[in-house]
Amino acid sequence: MSHEISPPAAAPRLLACHECDLLQSAPLQVQQGVLCCRCGCQLLPGPAYRPATSLALVLAGLLVFVLANVFPVVGLEAGGVRTATTLLGTAWQLSQQQMEPVALLVLLTGVLTPGLELLCLLYLLLPLALGHAPPGFARVMRLVRVLHPWGMVEVFLLGVLVSLVKLAHMAEVHPGIGLWSFFALILLLAGNASRFDAGLLWERYQSCRATR
Repeated sequence: MSHEISPPAAAPRLLACHECDLLQSAPLQVQQGVLCCRCGCQLLPGPAYRPATSLALVLAGLLVFVLANVFPVVGLEAGGVRTATTLLGTAWQLSQQQMEPVALLVLLTGVLTPGLELLCLLYLLLPLALGHAPPGFARVMRLVRVLHPWGMVEVFLLGVLVSLVKLAHMAEVHPGIGLWSFFALILLLAGNASRFDAGLLWERYQSCRATR
């Protein structure tokens, strides 16, 4: 009389919640998103998640970022004289008025940090989408985590809107392409932040390295 021996069930993997640090187990085959049993934070996305979506958002974000910094943010017209400037032009004018710290803050939080974060994400996502493991993956991932809190495009845009309201009674205000591009950039950055999953990227990176 023969007996069939069933293979041992795969042990669940351990996950640490990045919000409350609770260590908990999750099944290997995920049919739906896995949430932390303590704080409800998402530990694993559902099967509908596609890393390629993050890549599309990053590419769109880079395009909009270029438009936001090339075209004027806003134009003012008073007494028949119209002036318009870009974000880089604003930082330059602040430096010319002996406001170098403010100019540097605008340049770092509004231009350099968001642009560098988008480039880092592109460096990570594009090779992985093509099945290659990018060199220096861990360092770039850490850099993304450091840069993300310092990208304050929405704070800059809020300041611009408050300024426009105060200037509306003094001059005629003409919103530029750069302003609408910053609106689109905020939406794309928010969408990418909600879709970005570091755990999945690490898994994809490890699988790409294993197949080399």
